[in-house]
This record gives sequence, C-alpha cells and structure tokens, in this order.
Amino acid sequence: MNNQPDMLGLNRAMTTWDALSDDDIIERFREQCSWGLYTSVDLKECDPEAIRDADTIRRFIVELCDLIDMKRFGEPTVVHFGPNEKVAGYSMTQLIETSLVSGHFANETNAAYLDIFSCKEYGPKKMGEFCKQFFGARSMTTHVLFRD
Repeated sequence: MNNQPDMLGLNRAMTTWDALSDDDIIERFREQCSWGLYTSVDLKECDPEAIRDADTIRRFIVELCDLIDMKRFGEPTVVHFGPNEKVAGYSMTQLIETSLVSGHFANETNAAYLDIFSCKEYGPKKMGEFCKQFFGARSMTTHVLFRD
C-alpha cells in the first residue's frame, strides 16, 4: 500500500480537487497546518499575442499577485529563450514575500505552464480562472498540493 499523500494531502476516496471550493481548500490547508500551498496551472491554446509579449506577462504577474494578495519582492524577471522551437518562449519568475511565482510560455504550442507556491494561503481556483482568462486559454489543467 502506498502511504504517500495524494493531492491536497487527502485520500482519493474521501474527496477530489474538483469537489472542493477555494474556502474548503484554505480551511483544510489551515487544519493540516501545512507549510505551503502549491498550484500548477497548465493552459492550452492561449492567445499567441499575449504569451509572446513581455510587457503583457509583466502585467499578468502584478495583477496575479494583487489578486491573491501576495506582496512582490522586487521586480519580475521575464526572459525569452529556448534551445529549440519546442521549448522556445518567455519564462518568468517573481519572488513574493512568502515564496515564488514562476512560469514558462511555449511558443510552438501556445501553452503556458505556471507554478504558484506560497506558505500563505490563497484561492487556487480563483487564481487558475484568472490565469485562464488573462491568457485567453481554451483549456486549463490545475493541480493543488499541500506541502508539509
């Protein structure tokens, strides 16, 4: 038997991510005295212009941090690179007082891969929907994990 915690530190038989509201997630985060809340957001079929514009990505970082009430530490870093077409695109990082927001935008597939980690709780569903709308994505996959 695997004793590893599942997403959200919950047993799959008890509940699933989709069944929980942001308030439920935050409550469980607090009840379990988790050290951190991590959310990965994978966006597909994003607006090509939005993910290829450094100023738009910088604006996204500021608006996201405001939305989830995270204090930015310094300015965001947004850099375009990639050794081949499969991975070429902008990558971004933003230190926050409680950890880090990061992501990569893949030009070839118009996809975005975002990671938000903080020891301060936030609403992962609200945050994910904001990301999806901001970049005009057609679909989104989100995973939430409590870190102990």
